[in-house]
Amino acid sequence: MSVSIDLKNPAESVDSAGRSAKSAAKPNLIGMDRDELSAALEQLGVPAKQLRMRVSQIWQWLYVRGVTDFSEMNNIAKGLRSDLAERFSVKRPEVIEEQVSSDGTRKWLFRFPSRGEGKAVEVETVYIPEENRGTLCISSQVGCTLNCTFCHTGTQKLVRNLTAEEILMQLIVARDRLGDFAVSTVQRSNQDKDIDGRKVSNIVMMGMGEPLYNFDNVKKALLIAIDGDGLALSRRRVTLSTSGVVPGIVRTGEEIGVMLAISLHATRDELRDELVPINKKYPLRELLDACRNFEGLSNARRITFEYVMLKDVNDSLEDAKELVALLRGIPAKINLIPFNPWPGSGYACSDWEKIEKFADFINQCGYASPIRKPRGRDILAACGQLKSESEKLRIKERLALENSVTSV
Repeated sequence: MSVSIDLKNPAESVDSAGRSAKSAAKPNLIGMDRDELSAALEQLGVPAKQLRMRVSQIWQWLYVRGVTDFSEMNNIAKGLRSDLAERFSVKRPEVIEEQVSSDGTRKWLFRFPSRGEGKAVEVETVYIPEENRGTLCISSQVGCTLNCTFCHTGTQKLVRNLTAEEILMQLIVARDRLGDFAVSTVQRSNQDKDIDGRKVSNIVMMGMGEPLYNFDNVKKALLIAIDGDGLALSRRRVTLSTSGVVPGIVRTGEEIGVMLAISLHATRDELRDELVPINKKYPLRELLDACRNFEGLSNARRITFEYVMLKDVNDSLEDAKELVALLRGIPAKINLIPFNPWPGSGYACSDWEKIEKFADFINQCGYASPIRKPRGRDILAACGQLKSESEKLRIKERLALENSVTSV
């Protein structure tokens, strides 16, 4: 049984353009890199000789302690705390809804305020608790331009890129709500082997949008997330997933250094052109060349290839043979993803017996090929199902209007 928690604040006003009254906000320190934070403090008159120390102190408060109010920063002088509160913010975005699946998966709907003349936007983020880790699936865009035919998220048009602040806030709020910031560094190290379904130990850029079409903001957010003096996520526990933006793959290896996942889903250009249309721009040969040359690639740092199992489309034994041949020479893991249905998709999930035979063949050829257990299906939180609530509500309203007209 899934649970839905309505977290809207009825007292909050929204103007005719959909802007929250809170959107005329002060710049948030979360999402600033160290140089930007130093410049902000310099504007407040902090002496140059103190800047490095103050940046370090604030960094710890933001990303180790997770404070939500400058008054909590008790090793910083009251005068500076007052100046920071007057000019800047550390507030979280609005959490409109939190849904909890029967399997423990959580999905949050966040509302971020307008940027410039745009409207407030909404994105979804998913937390997946497992026995020895907790994985947070983070969005990088509102909507998507890729139009992958099996993906529900891809049916929502792109609204805009998320900022580094908005990307990081998904991780920050997840840690807030899971009690992660309340645990000391020593306690965390003692709990590494048993996180009790609470600690966010892994993040995957696999939510709404194509991360490599928002490269600069994603890079900035991830470099803050892996900073050892703050959120301190291991590079090996951060995975960026792309549908195949070849130039961005090269930059990811050189400039970020996190793990890479490729949404592959087909072994022939003709089929991949249909399933993942970006293949028309970056065909398989170019994509796999970029993977072979990915910086740091080794047996200890493999690329994950995601392969959704679509009944009678890409799930034959011949497809499995072609997949192994295609990836030959690339240190890789192949994740098989049972298709998660959504209304109007036009696809069906492969039969379980067929998925197991597909996996067995790949395993026999020397590749790890786990079958991803579907999580959060009952709250539309599974792979390919994310789509912002605002978009879904617009569709429901349109359908209701059409039905009422038809019935007249």
